[in-house]
Amino acid sequence: MIGANSKISQNADGGIDLLSTVGGVRGILETVVPGFLFIMVFALTSNLGWALITSISLGVLFMVVRLARRSSLIQSASGLIGILICAFAARHSGNAKDYYIPGFYTSGAYLLGLIISVVIRWPLIGLLFGFIRNEGVEWRKKADRLRRYQIATWVVIGVFAARLAVQLPMYYTDHVVALGLARALMGVPLYAAGLWFAWLLSKPAADATTSVQESTES
Repeated sequence: MIGANSKISQNADGGIDLLSTVGGVRGILETVVPGFLFIMVFALTSNLGWALITSISLGVLFMVVRLARRSSLIQSASGLIGILICAFAARHSGNAKDYYIPGFYTSGAYLLGLIISVVIRWPLIGLLFGFIRNEGVEWRKKADRLRRYQIATWVVIGVFAARLAVQLPMYYTDHVVALGLARALMGVPLYAAGLWFAWLLSKPAADATTSVQESTES
């Protein structure tokens, strides 16, 4: 999630650069495609082994490409490790749907951590965005800034809650293909949308007013 595979990037206007933040086009492909192909191969062949081989091979291929281009291996390496963990879970049980179990634990952990941060009034999105905006932790001394970052953190909490609310019923009712598609759609795309919305909601009042005025003038 936050900072796991990429860093928060800003564009020239000071807004959040969503594409760069989620690792660019290559980062999106490395995150989404292995899991998507896993479920597609399984749906077409009903063969768990072939589906796992396809997913792992693609993760390795992404690493090889990055090595060839001498670019950062962090995202592809972490992606491959994630694929291997998911593959182990599915292989161990012999059930394709268990490929998605590690993702449930990850989403649950982030969900719990974010909720705790709001309860103790140290919202994690505030710590992240406050650093980017050069606010440090001074925003905690201002009621409005703290409230905005609390709300922004709830937006991201909503992303993880939505994933679990939609995908867990699919898991328990054995809708494996639907689960795989939901995982792909509710992964990077939903996270990026939630992050963008959280960024807008947590803007300092002066920045928000300026954005509205610029939009009106244009």
